[in-house]
Amino acid sequence: MTAPLAMLSRARSVFRAWRRTRPFWGGLLAIAGGAWILKMMSFRLTFLIADGWSSSAGYILGCGMVVFGLVAWLAPLYRTMAGLAIVGISLYAFVAANLGGYLLGTVLGILGGSMVWAWGDKRPARRRTKASASEAGR
Repeated sequence: MTAPLAMLSRARSVFRAWRRTRPFWGGLLAIAGGAWILKMMSFRLTFLIADGWSSSAGYILGCGMVVFGLVAWLAPLYRTMAGLAIVGISLYAFVAANLGGYLLGTVLGILGGSMVWAWGDKRPARRRTKASASEAGR
């Protein structure tokens, strides 16, 4: 019984360590916004082929938001480019794809893209020495 709990605890700590080295919450909001836009563009395939850009824009822009959210997770080095692309796609989806998933997809994308763009690596905690502790007490 303790082995599954130990494995679950270990998996949770590994996920936490992975999550803290990436813009996780911003990427999650961007993926959720892209998925919402995709959900709101639920047309039949025949309508999609016949109508052109105006009906396929939601699929293209929603997939773009999901892809850039995954890029933010898997390659945090490109977080600046991914964050700006997510915000740009979200703003364009407002015009091209049913008000960006009836505004919710656009808002999630702008928030997520801003969080991805502003994310920075965590600095290691600086250890206080006795000298710095005594100077702080002055």
